[in-house]
Amino acid sequence: MVYNGESPLTPLAQEALDALTAAVPSEGEFTYEEAYAVLAEEEDLERPAAEDIIERLYMEGHLYEVEGKLRFTGS
Repeated sequence: MVYNGESPLTPLAQEALDALTAAVPSEGEFTYEEAYAVLAEEEDLERPAAEDIIERLYMEGHLYEVEGKLRFTGS
């Protein structure tokens, strides 16, 4: 998502989004636990920080939830 040529995400949030995008399963959805595991492994984020990043991505419209699983907006 681009706004006036700049990403509205912080660099850390953008890196987390990129890591999640690269790790998403072929069916296009993943659980919160899977997201936390990816962020722990790829971005070295502990659970509270990973929860904050997922919440930010959700609130800013990069992710949405369906029946307890996360999906990327526009995919």
